[in-house]
Amino acid sequence: MGKLSVFNFLTLNGYYEGKEKGDISWHTHQPGGEEGEYAAEGASSASTLVFGRVTYEMMAGWWPTPSAIETMPDIAKGMNASEKIVFSRTLTKADWQNTRIVKDNIGEEIKKLKKDKDLTILGSGSIVTQLAELGLIDVYQFMIDPVALGAGNTVFSGMKKKLDLKLTDSRIFKSGVVLLTYVPA
Repeated sequence: MGKLSVFNFLTLNGYYEGKEKGDISWHTHQPGGEEGEYAAEGASSASTLVFGRVTYEMMAGWWPTPSAIETMPDIAKGMNASEKIVFSRTLTKADWQNTRIVKDNIGEEIKKLKKDKDLTILGSGSIVTQLAELGLIDVYQFMIDPVALGAGNTVFSGMKKKLDLKLTDSRIFKSGVVLLTYVPA
């Protein structure tokens, strides 16, 4: 059976995006270095990538571009080659290679997919919230940037029930970024 993992960048005060939808300008990740190596390892895994519409459009607007391929070739290669699923009721086409759109029944679709493959949600706060409430997420990885914002959107915004997590691993990068890995308690 496969696992569903979440991988998100967060600010110290818990935001995964700034005040505007898709704003990750606060994220301090630079090409190369430890975080880049870690991201390249993740991008080269066989995991199917899962997105909501907003994150998908942001990723699809960057990773296939010549700038992304030149700046972060290993990550771009993995992102572009990966199988991708975007959950959206409004998106009508997905031009990024290896992408399919799923319009309904997010929980049932994830249960089906987990039977034989690993899945990784990137960004996509509302998708994380929905799947966390359904108890379908197996691993939560949060890369905490050493920055705080005055406003933004939190990963678990709108969550209706308590989610207890157990820390299973941590890593400190030279940049001050901290990676925390949790599983449901």
